[in-house]
Amino acid sequence: MRPVLRPGRLGPVDLARLGATGLRTRPLRVVLSALGIAIGIAAMLAVVGISTSSRAELDRTLDRLGTNLLTVTPGKSRDGEPAALPEESVAMIDRVGPVESVGATGVVEASVYRSDLVPVGQSGGIEVLAAQPELLGTVGGSLRHGSWFTPATGSYPAVVLGAVAARRLDVPGVGVRVWLGGEWFAVVGILAPVPLAEELDSAALVGWRAAEAYLDFDGHPTRVYVRAAEDRVVAVRSVLGRTANPRSPDEVVVSRPSDALAARQATDAAMHGLLLGLGAVALLVGGVGIANTMVISVLERRAEVGLRRALGATRAHIRGQFLAESLLLSVLGGAGGTLLGVGVTALYAYARGWPTVVPAWATGAGLVATLLIGGLAGLYPAVRASRLAPTVALAAG
Repeated sequence: MRPVLRPGRLGPVDLARLGATGLRTRPLRVVLSALGIAIGIAAMLAVVGISTSSRAELDRTLDRLGTNLLTVTPGKSRDGEPAALPEESVAMIDRVGPVESVGATGVVEASVYRSDLVPVGQSGGIEVLAAQPELLGTVGGSLRHGSWFTPATGSYPAVVLGAVAARRLDVPGVGVRVWLGGEWFAVVGILAPVPLAEELDSAALVGWRAAEAYLDFDGHPTRVYVRAAEDRVVAVRSVLGRTANPRSPDEVVVSRPSDALAARQATDAAMHGLLLGLGAVALLVGGVGIANTMVISVLERRAEVGLRRALGATRAHIRGQFLAESLLLSVLGGAGGTLLGVGVTALYAYARGWPTVVPAWATGAGLVATLLIGGLAGLYPAVRASRLAPTVALAAG
């Protein structure tokens, strides 16, 4: 009885070697095809990584500054006119038990210029605010240069500039004078950016008493910053309106700046979704490129296919060979795209001073997507190659 001949089976290692051999013979085409996959994966990873790094920076900022800062501002009166907070509103809020600190600013009807020679109206949009001594600690601010108001500088013509205001006035540091409200004021400090009170960045701050003495400030606060105990924020928020203005609590607006930061972060999700969509399109284009490369490879290598079939290779062997090439091509693109995406995220996060965070699930999902696209892109060329008859393939070659 004759023994039954069975075709040999190609193991995963054999398929990988065959696929690698096919790719090595066409290096330029392989690089260009893998580049499409790499760009798609890099775009998707960079979007996810930058978004996650941004959230990590927001969490770090909120951990440092706290989420227990509340602001109290006047709203509208019943007749639609702008309301005003009573002069004693700060003192009344300070008497609330869970309140840890209170600081206020008041709008001053004055403009600030680099010198008295600057034409009126060219103030660069800098707002002049009267500031109480407790303001800096309450908002969690810090100074880049100089010092905050002392009992002396808070009563005399001295000014602390926000980070943006100092840049607009071209003030490099302390020790210079600016023309403010028709008076020369000495710059005693420059603030670092204040994330939870961004309105201070573009303001020129003068002491409360100095504003009353030199700038005809009426003493009414226009924004009160309240730092409450972490576990009592909701309770304090519910009574701030009645406390700040007992006669007209409905004319008081209470907000939490950390909520605004979180909301701004949430609005970025739409843009991130758009960018992820663009990355998916790039990934799809890369898959089409792989399919095109594999189809051309089948057409160019018909003689090779015919020779292998004549020597005993089965259709399954041919399908496996071309499918392995497609998968290896997509893996190369996926690996390169992953490295590129992580690199772009790291560079962007470093430039912004953020922590670099790339979720592991995003990396894994990117690699799985490349394998799926590579498999789908190589399936048709692999089936087409396996259907070539040996004689036809050899004759065409």
